[in-house]
Amino acid sequence: MSELVTAIPTGIAAFTATNLDDIVILLLFFSQVNAAFRCRHIVAGQYLGFAALVLASLLGFFGGLILPERWIGLLGLVPIGIGLSRFLNPENDSEEEVQAEIDESDPSPFASFLSPQTYGVAAVTFANGGDNIGIYVPLFANSALPSLLVILSVFFLLVAVWCYTAYKLTALPAVADILTRYGNHFVPFVLIGLGVFIVLKNQSLSPLALVAASLCLMGLVKSSGRSTSEAQN
Repeated sequence: MSELVTAIPTGIAAFTATNLDDIVILLLFFSQVNAAFRCRHIVAGQYLGFAALVLASLLGFFGGLILPERWIGLLGLVPIGIGLSRFLNPENDSEEEVQAEIDESDPSPFASFLSPQTYGVAAVTFANGGDNIGIYVPLFANSALPSLLVILSVFFLLVAVWCYTAYKLTALPAVADILTRYGNHFVPFVLIGLGVFIVLKNQSLSPLALVAASLCLMGLVKSSGRSTSEAQN
């Protein structure tokens, strides 16, 4: 019984230590909410990405199948691509387009898990959580099954707390004013910087290879933006 009680603060401490930076990422995501990118996409993506981190840690715990850090680091290209897309192709939806997106959107929670917006959030969450696996595997390995279940329950409960906290912070007048004025301008650079940090930290690519990959992504983003514009015209 004492082990189960101890598992609660252990889970809180482990989650907090490995996910403090996620609050900042969630703040940025919630500041970008619009008709096409809803709060439910962020919450679903956060849970999906975190569940993938836990699953990878459990695989490592049960079968020694830990994903190599370099593979995880390559996911840093995802926030780089998203950042480049937002910088090169800023959203300028008309009121008619926004209303159309609202009318076509599906409020179903299940549909949120199938949307590309959710996968984008999940990919950023997973890529930013490479260190989590290295901490969770030994933590899980030193926990009995009942304690492990308690820790996992605490983890998934705290994901909701993290999302709620970030959402409420964006509603504060001072924070909301800053994000409204400058959010669209600095979010692309934050995402690009996050991606660069993840790739280099995990030594997934050399700096030169990262520059080359970023240039390729830039070309793809520009090409996609032109195709979208031509299709709309």
